[in-house]
Amino acid sequence: MDQPEITRTSWLMVGILGLVWGASFLFVEVALRGITPFWLAAARITFASLLMTALWGARGWRLFTETRPGTWTTVLIVGALSSAVPFMLLSWGQQYVTSGFAGVCMAAVALMVLPLAHFLVPSEHLTPRKTIGFLLGFFGVVVLIGGQAFVSTGAALETYGRLACLAAAGCYALSSVLVRRLPSVDAIGLATVLLIVGALVVIPAAWLREGPPPIPNQQTLAVLVVLGAVQTAAANFLRVLVIRTAGPTFMSLTNYQVPLWSVVLGALLLGEPLPASLLLALALILAGVGLSQYGALTRLFSRVQRP
Repeated sequence: MDQPEITRTSWLMVGILGLVWGASFLFVEVALRGITPFWLAAARITFASLLMTALWGARGWRLFTETRPGTWTTVLIVGALSSAVPFMLLSWGQQYVTSGFAGVCMAAVALMVLPLAHFLVPSEHLTPRKTIGFLLGFFGVVVLIGGQAFVSTGAALETYGRLACLAAAGCYALSSVLVRRLPSVDAIGLATVLLIVGALVVIPAAWLREGPPPIPNQQTLAVLVVLGAVQTAAANFLRVLVIRTAGPTFMSLTNYQVPLWSVVLGALLLGEPLPASLLLALALILAGVGLSQYGALTRLFSRVQRP
């Protein structure tokens, strides 16, 4: 398996993903006024899969240049774990936990990826510096979220809600590592197939859980289009591309950005107050990223300075 190559483009893609996924909370909040949670997940994944299928077909339906035993089983597993299953787990779990706890769980994806990548991806080794860096970033997210991070809601099913959120984080972590282990593949083709698998999982689950799909109003439909095209289709393509080139550990840095962008965009667009801990949290997250990616940053700046 090739060594991960972290370039300026890799950093740009991870930055864009953090912004796109951070903004998704705003769109989801608006969409939920006109559609139920499971059908929201089904709508965005289905629309994204249709959009990506059209693009994939225009490119000639390219996918794997080679396959190994178990390749298609892995694709099916990743397709379920990368969108459909975590979307449903979060939709259910967030009924019983605070949004802060859910945010901490998403930040924990980065910590979950570290040991998984170490044992499952030969080119991704766990080091003390990388571990300390990721712990710093995680602590930064906890500082940002503050008292909502672990406060109890008192709900009867809170324990199960927390387990559902942690399971969703585990799905994201495991699917990232498994994508890296796949043989040589076209990124658009793989992103499309994963979304198709996700749609095939989430549509029957939504029907069983919430009945026939509701008919959304125009505003909800417009928001679903944005969620499907940008936050799901484009973001999943970038996710696959980053994992395949820079590795799942580098990709997991996105999970520290999402809460930051969610807070900043909430303040800019919804008038929500900025927490006093924002600057400290930002400093911790940046320090963690710098420490965990010290080698990649050193190589990047040495290439930039080279005549």
